[in-house]
Amino acid sequence: MAEITPVTEWPDYSDNPRGGDPITQDLNAPYDKGDLCWLLVCTILCWQITPAIGFLYAGMHRRKAALTIFLQSFFCACACGIQYWIYGYSLYMSHTTNPILGDLSIAVFHNVLAAPSMANSDVPDILYAAFGFTFVTATAMILAGAMLERGRLWPSMFFLLCWTTFVYYFLAYWEWNPSGWLYQLGLYDYAGSGPVHIASGFGALAWSLMLGPRITDSTAHERKRAIHFKPHNPLLMCIGTVFIWFGWFAFNGASTANLSLRSIYVVVNTNLAACGGGVCWALLDYAYTGKLSLLGFCSGIIAGLVGITPAAGFVPVYVACLVGVLTAIASFYVAKYKYLISVDDGLDIFAIHGVGGYVGDILTGLFAAQFVPALDGVSGDAYAGGWWNQHWRQLGLQFAGATTCAAWSFFVSCLLLFIINKIPGMHIRASEETELRGLDFAYISDVDWEGLTPEDRGILAIDGEGVPRGSASSNNAEKVTAAAKHD
Repeated sequence: MAEITPVTEWPDYSDNPRGGDPITQDLNAPYDKGDLCWLLVCTILCWQITPAIGFLYAGMHRRKAALTIFLQSFFCACACGIQYWIYGYSLYMSHTTNPILGDLSIAVFHNVLAAPSMANSDVPDILYAAFGFTFVTATAMILAGAMLERGRLWPSMFFLLCWTTFVYYFLAYWEWNPSGWLYQLGLYDYAGSGPVHIASGFGALAWSLMLGPRITDSTAHERKRAIHFKPHNPLLMCIGTVFIWFGWFAFNGASTANLSLRSIYVVVNTNLAACGGGVCWALLDYAYTGKLSLLGFCSGIIAGLVGITPAAGFVPVYVACLVGVLTAIASFYVAKYKYLISVDDGLDIFAIHGVGGYVGDILTGLFAAQFVPALDGVSGDAYAGGWWNQHWRQLGLQFAGATTCAAWSFFVSCLLLFIINKIPGMHIRASEETELRGLDFAYISDVDWEGLTPEDRGILAIDGEGVPRGSASSNNAEKVTAAAKHD
């Protein structure tokens, strides 16, 4: 048996990108087990954010589309995860000097093993790659809600894969790779406001505008535009919010890429911002309607989490709640007056994630304090802070970075949707008939729609259930009655 010696010094990356020979060397020796455990556990906790967003969106949809959007959460978790493994991680974390985009040198995690990650030398490359997987799947799922009851399933899946390729990985490289031009510029984005929230929010705006508003039929067969419907399942919506909040502690907390005082500080900031956002949105609802809204609490909590994402590792704990409050105020009024631009964004993805992320970036420039990132024991004086430390230039950098992310995501999303819509068989919007029935996914799988009477079809349309074509049934009447009574 070969003698195993502990690694005492990492070889140059160009000489051995794997970090050493695991047959003859102990590649674990340089790493602190606490750091490894913290990041690995947080990676596992972060994974459930993607299906949690599916729960949230499913509860906020009408019932006929609830399963469709939850299916999207599994698609994002699976297909976007495979894409990330094949080439995504390589595009934004390869060791290149290009300021725009990486190469395929570490595609399929080739040579991704024990060498220190570029995010923090305290954790190995393979662990940081696993953590990054949860970011892209959650981002794609945030965006997926923009298809809201009117987008076709297959074109939407194809669009999500194209979007992550041409929007997410470009922005992630610009902000997180040491060679990226926004990173070099000095932008602060602790846990992904630009590539995650601003990008998905403005991408959702583009998608919603390209799809147009939903339609519905009244009992008198008079068509009307449908901008807003109440959530069909508030409990499901609350469950999604709870798991997102829970997962966001790991999402933000582990972005220090080590276990340190900064990690603890970030968790405290994250919680306070969510609390401030939830209370603020609920009070604003009460001021306008005289009632406390469960949807308002959920929206405000998410807005607070969005606002603190870029700031959690930079701002003092004294202002974390204020960040959540200010983000919630901005998101609330954008959601309230979105009708002015005739956009049917029924899940308020643009208001909460796009505008919330943008506001969070600006607040980071205002409140960033030099001592907060130094709590990781690694950064030292690498960060000059923001206006809190009289570093006036930082606010301009934050504004420029947020605007860049918003513009890139919006225009590239529009271009991708336009091209996909021109591909035969890939029209991005469902037909009116399909939209009214919710045919893409359904609770009932064996009702012959063509064999139903007009009255029976009306029952299904009113009930909101979708029914696939061409399936045989010997007793449609009983199944229609069951569908109409289904809750």
